[in-house]
Amino acid sequence: MKHFRTLSELHEGNGWSPPENPFFSMIGCQQACPLGDREFTTDAYVIAFKKLKSGVIMYGRTPYDHSNGSMYFMKPRQIIELKGLEFEEAGFMFFIHEDYLLGHELFETVQKYGFFDYEVNEALHLSPKEESVIWELKDKIITEYNNNQDEYSREIMLGHIASILMYSQRFYKRQFINRSELSGKTISKFDSVLQQYIKSGGLQERGLPSVNFMAEQLFLSPRYLSDLLKQETGKTALELIHLTLISEAKNLLKSADLGIAEIAYELGFENTSYFTRLFKKQTGMRPLDFKKQLLLN
Repeated sequence: MKHFRTLSELHEGNGWSPPENPFFSMIGCQQACPLGDREFTTDAYVIAFKKLKSGVIMYGRTPYDHSNGSMYFMKPRQIIELKGLEFEEAGFMFFIHEDYLLGHELFETVQKYGFFDYEVNEALHLSPKEESVIWELKDKIITEYNNNQDEYSREIMLGHIASILMYSQRFYKRQFINRSELSGKTISKFDSVLQQYIKSGGLQERGLPSVNFMAEQLFLSPRYLSDLLKQETGKTALELIHLTLISEAKNLLKSADLGIAEIAYELGFENTSYFTRLFKKQTGMRPLDFKKQLLLN
């Protein structure tokens, strides 16, 4: 598998003309993707705008759901595989080498955008109005990219990239809401899987359920699941798992004649100290103090 360390290597390897900037490049897609059928990794962030007619995009070894999507976001050193791509209309792909972000605020803020970590989940579906917003920003970047770049170019182009990412975050939130309305609340499905895990003895047999496990059961990537739940409930997947376990713990402390260590084991904790820390974090008191308070009431 080919790894492109620089954008010059990426362009040369695909037969494109050299990039105007060694750390920032843009290519246009017409009816066939210039990348062809290949598998590669790169040290660049990729932002792509495209409507796919046929073919497969694999990102992180899992199919990217692009049936109705238009935008795709990929981070450095993730495996990207493209097969038989054919597009419905013109689009573009930005390649931003990670070193281009050094010393810029985007170096840190890009880490906050969960859609760079999505694997098996959806591309970003854009309405016509949303498409026009992204296309306008793309045109501004291209204008600067094709000019004689100077000391202002980096700030200008990265400023427009930052705007694209902020708008994409907004549009994803809208997509999450639409998804919930069409297919039901994700939190309901999440709770159902979690309760089934608890009732079937999963806590005692396999320990605490991980976010990865929950995501697999719901056919989503861990980050996408957490972002969906955050939108619906204000809590991440891990926070919701912890809240459920603490609720179970409270019930056992009240109704079962079990010691703290036994309750910790029943709930899948490997040691009592971790259970105690988590319980105190969620309730403000240790399990033993909580149990004593129940006895006084």
